[in-house]
Amino acid sequence: MKNSKSKFVTREHAKVDRIACAWLIKRFIDPNAEILYVPRDEVVQVAASTAALPFDIPGVELGHHGDLCSFDAFLKKYELTDPALARLAEIVRGADTDNRMLTPESPGLYAIASGFHAQWRSRYPDDHALLEAEFPLYDSLYEFCKTSAS
Repeated sequence: MKNSKSKFVTREHAKVDRIACAWLIKRFIDPNAEILYVPRDEVVQVAASTAALPFDIPGVELGHHGDLCSFDAFLKKYELTDPALARLAEIVRGADTDNRMLTPESPGLYAIASGFHAQWRSRYPDDHALLEAEFPLYDSLYEFCKTSAS
């Protein structure tokens, strides 16, 4: 999506999948993308009024489908075939769903993400501050996946 600024919208109070998707958007899809966080019941309306792509809500292309989470949907839609991203998707999927033992890393990611989420408002005033705090975690996890995917 070079030379354009895309827009995405999802539910506020982000945790595992919504943080991971925002990281994926900013690192691999559009570094200039605008990510909007709104109340759950406003996502569809905001998507329509701002031409933003909704994600991680029921019934949208970039949402959960079967055992797959929104991160998986982004990989498919944007044809991201990097083996390290595929490995990261498994970790995120395990941390974001009830299948916590999907990978050895999934329970740890869930625990860390839960810790960040618990500080929402007390330490991080909004979802964008939470993104900024957590992006280095996902950068590091991606680097780990690059070495473990080869």
